Amino acid sequence: MTDGTDQPPPDEPPRPPAGPPADRAVSPAGRAVSLAVQADPAVSPASQADPGGLPRGRWWRWFGLGLVAVLLLCGAPVAVLAAVGKLPGRSADAAPGPARSPRPGDPDEVVGAWLAERIRERLDRQAEALLRGDEAGFLAVSDPARPGAAQLRREFRSLRALRVVLWRPELRTGPTRVPDRPGEWRQPVTFQHCYAAPGCPPGGVTMVTRWAENGAQPRLVGIEPSVSADEGPRPWEVDDLVVAAGRRVVVATTADLRGRLSGLLAEADRAAAVADRYAVTGAPPDRYRIFLAGPPQWKRWYGGDLPEWTAGYAASVGGGGHEVVLNAKGLTDGAADELLRHEMTHAASLVGRDNVDKANWWLVEGIAEHAAAAGRPPRRYPGLPDVRRLLGSGWDGRLADLEPARDAAGWRVSGSYGIGYLAFRHLVDRYGESTARAFFTAVVRDGRSAEEAARKVFGEDWSALHDDCVAYLRSVTG
Repeated sequence: MTDGTDQPPPDEPPRPPAGPPADRAVSPAGRAVSLAVQADPAVSPASQADPGGLPRGRWWRWFGLGLVAVLLLCGAPVAVLAAVGKLPGRSADAAPGPARSPRPGDPDEVVGAWLAERIRERLDRQAEALLRGDEAGFLAVSDPARPGAAQLRREFRSLRALRVVLWRPELRTGPTRVPDRPGEWRQPVTFQHCYAAPGCPPGGVTMVTRWAENGAQPRLVGIEPSVSADEGPRPWEVDDLVVAAGRRVVVATTADLRGRLSGLLAEADRAAAVADRYAVTGAPPDRYRIFLAGPPQWKRWYGGDLPEWTAGYAASVGGGGHEVVLNAKGLTDGAADELLRHEMTHAASLVGRDNVDKANWWLVEGIAEHAAAAGRPPRRYPGLPDVRRLLGSGWDGRLADLEPARDAAGWRVSGSYGIGYLAFRHLVDRYGESTARAFFTAVVRDGRSAEEAARKVFGEDWSALHDDCVAYLRSVTG
């Protein structure tokens, strides 16, 4: 376990929370269920996380949809490139060429075009410094007296701990002046990145940087965490991270929870062997990326704003990948195995955003709960009392109407996940697991309707098969 540096991370206050995120699947705090909607290996370990696990308890029964945030860990350093966007002072058809140096009285468009090139050059050099582990070079773009330097230091140490192997800054628009701050400019930057596995597909995160004019070397003076609906902020933007890597997973958390990493890592490595079977593309994720969030991080990472019953979620982060976040509150020692199997199955079975919607929520959660159950007989499913209660009241009998509301009661959430599990389990028992997975793939990955997928995969009419699934639910809970 390492925080990726040779020095302890600075004691800095966390950045304020960003806006609400999207593209997430949320899990109830009572069953390991959830719906996922939508780093250089040469890092020298700096510190070892204390051994230990998660305190024992029964809260796992209500772990619902915990989507464990797994870190994108990728392999060896790769070349850093800057994508050229449409910038001020250039037409979309113009041949690329250096912007001329601005003269007194030039319009902002001319100044901005020149400044964008200088910023791009500085960011490219900064990216190279990050990949070779040069903290001083990474910080060289900043004004050490301004808040941006502290933010960069946090990012450097956390990204190195995550073993970043790709960091590619892209300027898709040019800079604009900051009102009431003479000489300062705002520049949105998209950072394509991945961690700890060679050839890992990159994900992009867009942050707004602020720069001060400083001759030919503009200085970075501030960074705003990503706030777009489907991005962040990511954990490494706003917190110093402690990281542990296993055979197939990487887990990360903050320093105050470091003692829980070793136990979580061992459980996650075991869960990976189960989740791998549900990779719809045939190849499982390069690494499962899992973040353990304390109370402040739970409200901040990926925008927070989760239903009260949520125990975790899987966030789509681009490149077809997901990062899984677990709520440390109530997570007990040795009790995360089902939750991990559930959420890591989301990461394996959901490629990007896929075709997840209200109508197939039961199927997305059902396959994840099936993985979580790990072959346990349906009559030993712990949520059966809530399934029985939901069958007796509050549900119209249609699988397409099963998704619980944000303010749903705990039993309603648990019962919904249980029905999804039992319906999918019935398909497995009737047709075999590989055929049931093919139905999932046809609906969720390929975007076919349940009717079309049932005819194609099962050779059956979906309406009759749907009613058969519901009848099975009642027989199991009767």
